[in-house]
Amino acid sequence: MSDTESAGTKLASVDFEIFGHVQGVCFRMYTEKQGLQLGLVGWVRNTFRGTVEGQVQGPADMVEEMKVWLSKEGSPSSRITRASFTNQKTIDKLELSGFKTRF
Repeated sequence: MSDTESAGTKLASVDFEIFGHVQGVCFRMYTEKQGLQLGLVGWVRNTFRGTVEGQVQGPADMVEEMKVWLSKEGSPSSRITRASFTNQKTIDKLELSGFKTRF
């Protein structure tokens, strides 16, 4: 693999929490679907605070695309007021497999 290839496949991981009207509107299902479409792995769950939180991992450019989707789009019936992204880092290999809804 050349340097340009490895640079293009940098892996990233980020934790997220989404605020607003995001529970009871299929937000987790759409998040899982969007993550899989982008080739990401991760998890998503509702919190007792009325938010949705999770983690995504995968190619850095796809993680960035997912962050935009989480903060601006979400599920069709959701109303996102704020998105918080923490612990963003470059990783050597994926630490998760698949995309799961946690309960």
